[in-house]
Amino acid sequence: MIEAAEVKARLRDAVARFLGPPGDILELRRLTAGATKATWSFTAQIGDTQRALVLQISTAASRADGLVAGSDAAQTEQIQLPMLGGKDDAAVMLAAAKAGVPAPPVRAVLTAESGLGEGYITDFIAGETIARRILREARFAGLRGNFAAQCGEILARIHAMDKPALPFLLPLDGARQIARYREVYDSCDCPVPALEVGLRWAEDHLPAAARNTVVHGDFRMGNLICGEQRIHAVLDWELACTSDPMQDLGWLCVKTWRFGGSEPVGGIGRREDLFAAYERATGIAVDPAHVYFWEGWGCVRWAIICLVKGLAHRSHGAQRTVEALAIGRRMEEPLLDFLELLKKDLLQNS
Repeated sequence: MIEAAEVKARLRDAVARFLGPPGDILELRRLTAGATKATWSFTAQIGDTQRALVLQISTAASRADGLVAGSDAAQTEQIQLPMLGGKDDAAVMLAAAKAGVPAPPVRAVLTAESGLGEGYITDFIAGETIARRILREARFAGLRGNFAAQCGEILARIHAMDKPALPFLLPLDGARQIARYREVYDSCDCPVPALEVGLRWAEDHLPAAARNTVVHGDFRMGNLICGEQRIHAVLDWELACTSDPMQDLGWLCVKTWRFGGSEPVGGIGRREDLFAAYERATGIAVDPAHVYFWEGWGCVRWAIICLVKGLAHRSHGAQRTVEALAIGRRMEEPLLDFLELLKKDLLQNS
């Protein structure tokens, strides 16, 4: 990873080229150093004005969030979960904005020749992403009152995005997705009985999808910039694909993304309000049982991702990090959530 001084110099050249001179960079601040993106906020001098902006650069991991299985990295095979990066990630956000989705406006798309890596520059969007504040602070009371309905409206717009305009999106319907995650799980060589149950349940209960649309893939609390009354922007589009649109509704209701809140939609909203808003915006009825499948599968999917993260140090050249190991340790939480959903379903149908 290049140093801050070098980022500043190269970013100045990029801003001057794409947005206008002189491009002087003020208040450069590192926000994240995640596995898939490095994010910086900064203020740029463009002509006589100063503009608040964000730089996001894709790391190598944004090409694939994978795991090298086995103990001998030199002799093992990498199984990958594809993710968008660079220009494709930016193209999805541009298409989202065109469809009326609140997405950060993309101001420049960077290639490797920029010296920074592949990525993009967007406007800085003010607001809050930390769930515990949104769930608990009094200033967000207005947002909490209509959060689920807003999510339903935004998801309707995402699912109406122009699919042919994004031909690079991976077709990852339910059957393909379950098969891909089973392949990843099998590559871990780390048997977990509850995961075996979850995968078998998903294979046996996959509903027929009447529609196949663009889906966000990670629409949840933490990936939404929220104001005191409204959702200001949808972030982190790297898992976008084409699939059953009910996937996004179910993922939003996974217990992990409630962050201790009591309600199923992001911890603060009701499923009924989410579904009603989506139906009003699309004219298409939502089958709660269909969404329930994707909520259950979401628990299993997140558990597999946790397992992958926790074992990532097996990969050749990978470093052990507290963050990755902590995520791996959390695998038990979504598995318990899945088993509780399964228990509830069995009781209701007994």
